[in-house]
Amino acid sequence: MGMRVAVIGASGKIGSKITAELLARGHQVTGVARHPEKIAVAAVTAVAGDFTRPNEMATVLQGHDAVVSAASFIPNQAEQLIAAVRASGVKRFLMVGGAASLQTEPGGKKIMETLQLPEAWLAPVLEGIRTLELLRQVQDLDWTFFSPAVQIGPGERTGKFRLGTEVVVRDEAGVSRISYDDYAIAMVDALEQGRHLRSRFTIGY
Repeated sequence: MGMRVAVIGASGKIGSKITAELLARGHQVTGVARHPEKIAVAAVTAVAGDFTRPNEMATVLQGHDAVVSAASFIPNQAEQLIAAVRASGVKRFLMVGGAASLQTEPGGKKIMETLQLPEAWLAPVLEGIRTLELLRQVQDLDWTFFSPAVQIGPGERTGKFRLGTEVVVRDEAGVSRISYDDYAIAMVDALEQGRHLRSRFTIGY
């Protein structure tokens, strides 16, 4: 049986791929975006929603089997997103995370500590790290925080990748990368299989 899934940020690069993957597997998708007219995937129920207004967002999310957030991190708004999901009554919550909080090696530095980020990128990256810290204190949602590889972008859909938990996944050349399509496969796998509950996981080739 297909699930009813709300995808926040369904118009984005990753959100649109997750939406397409869900549809291909027979799930019903409500695409939630600030500008729903930008949701270009057919067969999606497109609705307007802004998680910085949690009461309105909770109403949009009600009645779904799961919520997937592929929205960008907005500084100091993680609490609002969690509050919206809580108020909706939906227990299963999966989140497109960031790679910055992954460890470079077991017990090693965080990726964040090895990068020189432009100032404009810093605030959203820090919010991603803070969001994971907040989620780790949440006991009343079945949350999953899915950190992509360090490099994520357009590429092939191969279905061949490796998963990890707290340490970045690198290929034989030492590069951490994944395509949007393969990331979407692993996200929907986690939803369908009920895996990585109240935990973070990551991906790479």
